[in-house]
Amino acid sequence: MTGAELDEEAHGGLIDHLTELRSRLIWSLIGLFVGFLACWGFSDIIFDIIRKPISPHLSTETGGLVFTAPMDKFLAHIKVSFLASVVVTCPFWIYQVWMFVAPGLYKNEKKAALAFIFLGSALFITGVLFVYYVVFPLAFQFLMGFGGETDVPMITIGDYLSFFITATLVFGLAFEMPLILLILGTMGVVNAEMLSSKRRYAIVLLAILSAMATPPDMISMFLMLAPMLLLYELSILLVRFTAAKAEPA
Repeated sequence: MTGAELDEEAHGGLIDHLTELRSRLIWSLIGLFVGFLACWGFSDIIFDIIRKPISPHLSTETGGLVFTAPMDKFLAHIKVSFLASVVVTCPFWIYQVWMFVAPGLYKNEKKAALAFIFLGSALFITGVLFVYYVVFPLAFQFLMGFGGETDVPMITIGDYLSFFITATLVFGLAFEMPLILLILGTMGVVNAEMLSSKRRYAIVLLAILSAMATPPDMISMFLMLAPMLLLYELSILLVRFTAAKAEPA
């Protein structure tokens, strides 16, 4: 095969990958839109759930947030419905991720679709629940109580939702680390020995990412770093187990 033919084959393969990526993105967006429409009818209930972590620290009698523009509340319901859609439809868009990476796996590994979707969904939802029930209460307790009680907080809907949605998605996606490393291990990009030997660099990198992705306080950073380190160790075990199971085959 000539160099020109190799270049043409590589170019065709790249086009195929980009086409497949576009297809999976479109299907993911369709799934998110359908989930958004379903969640829109429950946006009041969803908003109450999202507001709950900060409600004890608000100064208003109703424990509500404030808004300064006529469109703020309407846009807020759009945002909370979208966030709920991301959480509710996570098995569907994780399945689209699987469909994109599956062609690069061996035939026996392609049969693990159900396990991939279950593990990915469980990790994402665990990250969402962790930030909601652990990180937010401790972070708000520290941030709202810092500097005494003289100043009264008046948190706008836009500022709170920006903080809440960003932190929720960051923690949800960060908890996917074992799944990502497991895929890379299955493809032969990484192995358990390499992950173990690079543990010191991984700790530094995870600390930097935790500092960048969380509010500027040590409590939030530690609350993200601690599970990330545990998940990294879990990733090593999963990669080692998968490699050992694949050796006989």
